Amino acid sequence: MNALDQRPIRILVAKAGLDGHDRGAKVVAAALRDAGFEVIYTGLRQTPEMIVAAALQEDVDAIGLSLHSGAHMTLFPRVLDLLKAAGADQVLLTGGGIIPDADMAKLGEMGVGRLFGPGTPLSDLVAYIRTEVAARREVGSA
Repeated sequence: MNALDQRPIRILVAKAGLDGHDRGAKVVAAALRDAGFEVIYTGLRQTPEMIVAAALQEDVDAIGLSLHSGAHMTLFPRVLDLLKAAGADQVLLTGGGIIPDADMAKLGEMGVGRLFGPGTPLSDLVAYIRTEVAARREVGSA
Protein backbone atom coordinates (compact mmCIF):
# COMPACT_ATOMS: atom_id res chain seq x y z
CA MET A 1 0.00 0.00 0.00
CA ASN A 2 1.45 3.36 -0.98
CA ALA A 3 0.92 6.80 0.54
CA LEU A 4 -1.75 7.66 -2.05
CA ASP A 5 -3.87 4.70 -0.95
CA GLN A 6 -3.60 5.80 2.67
CA ARG A 7 -4.51 9.45 2.34
CA PRO A 8 -8.14 10.50 2.69
CA ILE A 9 -10.11 11.19 -0.45
CA ARG A 10 -9.85 14.87 -1.37
CA ILE A 11 -12.86 16.39 -3.10
CA LEU A 12 -13.56 19.89 -4.31
CA VAL A 13 -17.23 20.88 -4.09
CA ALA A 14 -18.08 23.76 -6.41
CA LYS A 15 -20.99 25.91 -7.55
CA ALA A 16 -20.41 26.80 -11.17
CA GLY A 17 -21.96 29.64 -13.09
CA LEU A 18 -24.48 32.17 -11.87
CA ASP A 19 -26.44 29.79 -9.66
CA GLY A 20 -26.84 31.45 -6.27
CA HIS A 21 -28.36 28.47 -4.44
CA ASP A 22 -25.75 26.63 -2.35
CA ARG A 23 -27.64 25.00 0.50
CA GLY A 24 -27.46 21.57 -1.15
CA ALA A 25 -23.75 21.91 -1.88
CA LYS A 26 -23.10 22.78 1.75
CA VAL A 27 -25.13 19.77 2.94
CA VAL A 28 -23.16 17.51 0.58
CA ALA A 29 -19.84 19.04 1.66
CA ALA A 30 -20.69 18.43 5.33
CA ALA A 31 -21.76 14.83 4.64
CA LEU A 32 -18.54 14.12 2.76
CA ARG A 33 -16.49 15.68 5.56
CA ASP A 34 -18.39 13.56 8.11
CA ALA A 35 -17.56 10.48 6.00
CA GLY A 36 -13.84 11.23 6.37
CA PHE A 37 -13.17 13.03 3.09
CA GLU A 38 -11.05 16.16 2.89
CA VAL A 39 -13.44 18.72 1.41
CA ILE A 40 -12.60 21.99 -0.27
CA TYR A 41 -15.67 24.15 -0.89
CA THR A 42 -15.10 26.91 -3.45
CA GLY A 43 -18.24 28.92 -2.83
CA LEU A 44 -20.62 30.48 -5.32
CA ARG A 45 -20.23 31.70 -8.90
CA GLN A 46 -17.10 29.82 -9.91
CA THR A 47 -16.02 29.55 -13.52
CA PRO A 48 -14.87 26.20 -14.90
CA GLU A 49 -11.36 27.66 -15.11
CA MET A 50 -11.43 28.64 -11.42
CA ILE A 51 -12.75 25.20 -10.45
CA VAL A 52 -10.08 23.28 -12.36
CA ALA A 53 -7.31 25.59 -11.14
CA ALA A 54 -8.40 25.01 -7.53
CA ALA A 55 -8.69 21.25 -8.11
CA LEU A 56 -5.17 21.09 -9.49
CA GLN A 57 -3.76 23.28 -6.73
CA GLU A 58 -5.46 21.17 -4.04
CA ASP A 59 -4.49 17.84 -5.72
CA VAL A 60 -8.03 16.50 -5.46
CA ASP A 61 -9.28 13.05 -6.36
CA ALA A 62 -12.70 14.33 -7.36
CA ILE A 63 -14.73 17.40 -8.21
CA GLY A 64 -18.39 17.61 -7.26
CA LEU A 65 -20.31 20.25 -9.21
CA SER A 66 -23.65 21.42 -7.91
CA LEU A 67 -25.87 22.96 -10.57
CA HIS A 68 -29.42 24.27 -10.49
CA SER A 69 -29.08 26.88 -13.23
CA GLY A 70 -29.75 24.71 -16.27
CA ALA A 71 -26.22 25.23 -17.60
CA HIS A 72 -25.11 21.65 -16.95
CA MET A 73 -24.64 20.80 -20.65
CA THR A 74 -22.15 23.67 -20.92
CA LEU A 75 -20.39 23.63 -17.55
CA PHE A 76 -19.72 19.89 -17.07
CA PRO A 77 -18.17 19.46 -20.55
CA ARG A 78 -16.05 22.58 -20.06
CA VAL A 79 -14.67 21.30 -16.76
CA LEU A 80 -13.95 17.92 -18.40
CA ASP A 81 -12.13 19.62 -21.28
CA LEU A 82 -10.02 21.69 -18.89
CA LEU A 83 -9.12 18.62 -16.80
CA LYS A 84 -8.05 16.76 -19.95
CA ALA A 85 -6.01 19.73 -21.16
CA ALA A 86 -4.23 19.83 -17.80
CA GLY A 87 -3.47 16.09 -17.93
CA ALA A 88 -5.78 15.46 -14.98
CA ASP A 89 -8.06 12.88 -16.61
CA GLN A 90 -7.85 10.73 -13.44
CA VAL A 91 -9.86 13.30 -11.45
CA LEU A 92 -13.45 12.13 -11.07
CA LEU A 93 -16.01 14.72 -12.16
CA THR A 94 -19.34 14.05 -10.49
CA GLY A 95 -22.11 16.23 -9.13
CA GLY A 96 -25.76 16.84 -9.07
CA GLY A 97 -28.65 19.20 -8.95
CA ILE A 98 -31.60 19.71 -11.23
CA ILE A 99 -30.47 17.74 -14.31
CA PRO A 100 -32.87 15.83 -16.57
CA ASP A 101 -32.21 12.08 -16.88
CA ALA A 102 -31.55 12.35 -20.63
CA ASP A 103 -28.89 15.00 -20.01
CA MET A 104 -27.35 12.87 -17.24
CA ALA A 105 -26.99 10.06 -19.76
CA LYS A 106 -25.38 12.36 -22.36
CA LEU A 107 -22.96 13.74 -19.79
CA GLY A 108 -22.06 10.20 -18.73
CA GLU A 109 -21.23 9.35 -22.34
CA MET A 110 -18.88 12.35 -22.39
CA GLY A 111 -17.01 11.07 -19.33
CA VAL A 112 -18.80 12.71 -16.42
CA GLY A 113 -19.24 10.37 -13.47
CA ARG A 114 -22.56 9.50 -11.88
CA LEU A 115 -24.84 12.49 -11.26
CA PHE A 116 -27.21 12.74 -8.31
CA GLY A 117 -30.59 14.41 -8.12
CA PRO A 118 -32.43 15.96 -5.19
CA GLY A 119 -33.40 13.43 -2.53
CA THR A 120 -30.55 11.02 -3.23
CA PRO A 121 -29.39 9.46 0.03
CA LEU A 122 -26.04 10.99 0.94
CA SER A 123 -24.77 7.49 1.70
CA ASP A 124 -25.17 6.65 -2.03
CA LEU A 125 -22.98 9.60 -2.97
CA VAL A 126 -20.33 8.70 -0.39
CA ALA A 127 -20.25 5.04 -1.48
CA TYR A 128 -20.02 5.96 -5.16
CA ILE A 129 -17.12 8.38 -4.65
CA ARG A 130 -15.23 5.91 -2.45
CA THR A 131 -15.60 3.13 -5.02
CA GLU A 132 -14.79 5.28 -8.05
CA VAL A 133 -11.76 6.99 -6.47
CA ALA A 134 -10.39 3.64 -5.28
CA ALA A 135 -10.66 2.26 -8.83
CA ARG A 136 -8.97 5.34 -10.30
CA ARG A 137 -6.18 5.19 -7.73
CA GLU A 138 -5.61 1.52 -8.58
CA VAL A 139 -5.37 2.28 -12.30
CA GLY A 140 -3.06 5.22 -11.59
CA SER A 141 -0.68 3.11 -9.51
CA ALA A 142 -0.50 0.26 -12.03
